[in-house]
Amino acid sequence: MTQDLSLGLHGKVAIVTGAASGIGRSTVELLVQQGAKIVAEDINPAVAELAQMDSVATVVGDVGDEDTAQRAVSCAKETFGALDILVNNAGRTLPKPFLDFSMDDWNGLMSTNAVGPFLHCQKAIPLMIERGGGAIVNVSSVLAVIAMPELAAYAASKSAVLGMTRVLAVEFGKQNIRANAVAPGVVQTKIFENFVENSREVLDSYGPSHPIGRVGEPNEIANVIAFLASPRSSFVTGSLVTADGGFTTL
Repeated sequence: MTQDLSLGLHGKVAIVTGAASGIGRSTVELLVQQGAKIVAEDINPAVAELAQMDSVATVVGDVGDEDTAQRAVSCAKETFGALDILVNNAGRTLPKPFLDFSMDDWNGLMSTNAVGPFLHCQKAIPLMIERGGGAIVNVSSVLAVIAMPELAAYAASKSAVLGMTRVLAVEFGKQNIRANAVAPGVVQTKIFENFVENSREVLDSYGPSHPIGRVGEPNEIANVIAFLASPRSSFVTGSLVTADGGFTTL
């Protein structure tokens, strides 16, 4: 018997934020492979490269800007006619001792990691209701449930995302909108590059702390996101799905 590997995403329309690289780019590529149409959004103009794929439109802008969220949702409607899926992936970090944080540090991180998902959900949900339902996947973090030093603002922002996700699942379940969060562990992305010297080596050093002996790859998180965005997870909502190689079990 041939196994059906389709996720049932053919013809679905998705917005993916933070799409220029890392988990976001891997998610766009996977959703396209599954037949979805994508609005790929990022503050990095390099996101425009993804428009080389016929089923991808791109938006450049700051995820924490209300205008960016509106343009992404309008692009989905005007280009593809609807919106079925929202993946709030864009995020950044700022490792710094707690007493050294400034208000600008705190507000900047919150704008990207927490305000951005709020704005995109608020703009996207009416279009999903119009469509008859949809799926929201918010990228949180294992730091929403465990603690590491010098990451207070990041942990707070990702905890906010998790809390919002659960409320959305309750508030919009009757409208056939599912909302789930993914909690990646340590993943080989560029998120630390601007703040940590030898970031690749630092990330690799976390490998032995994982029961499976290594850190994650962006495509591994993308697979979890795609599942939660798909009809395959039709009875999953309000959940935090941890994808961390067992990091939080130790």
